[in-house]
Amino acid sequence: MEEKSADSKKRLAEAMKICMKTTSVENITVKQIVEVSGFSRQTFYRNFIDKYDLINWYFDRLLEESFREMGKGETVREGYIKKFEYIKEERLFFIAAFRVDEQNNLKEHDFIMIYEFFCGLIREKTGNLPERRIRKLLEMYCRSAIYMTVKWALGGMEESSEELADLMIAAMPAQLYELYVKLHIA
Repeated sequence: MEEKSADSKKRLAEAMKICMKTTSVENITVKQIVEVSGFSRQTFYRNFIDKYDLINWYFDRLLEESFREMGKGETVREGYIKKFEYIKEERLFFIAAFRVDEQNNLKEHDFIMIYEFFCGLIREKTGNLPERRIRKLLEMYCRSAIYMTVKWALGGMEESSEELADLMIAAMPAQLYELYVKLHIA
């Protein structure tokens, strides 16, 4: 059943991407998504709360690999490069999704995912949750990283993935960067 659900979710995500080619996210309806996918509304709602939940699910799948690799010893820079390459490959999807500011939007979801990932990575490497000051620095850093990622995506992706990753590392607060170096992830 779980594999069938995953297949249904993938098909619904592909339908959403097709809809995004001609319609803004705000104007896409669940009715459109299910018509393109060939599924019923019931199948859609069995898998997702709303269209933004679908967008967030798809985004999660795109980032899982870069997070998994970072957890295996890749550096933060290498993880960023992979993330930016995914965004480039799925340009249409991300440009449409990043334009949305409604509840349950991708920008907020991206922040939560990245913040929780970095906190979890620090916990995994040290055995403890990051101290309060590091969590606050991490929160501010992740918010600004998301802002710049969105600006880059919506602004035509002028910098290469490597250039943007280097800028993200350069913008990291010193105390956070020093911790990442100590943990061998920077």
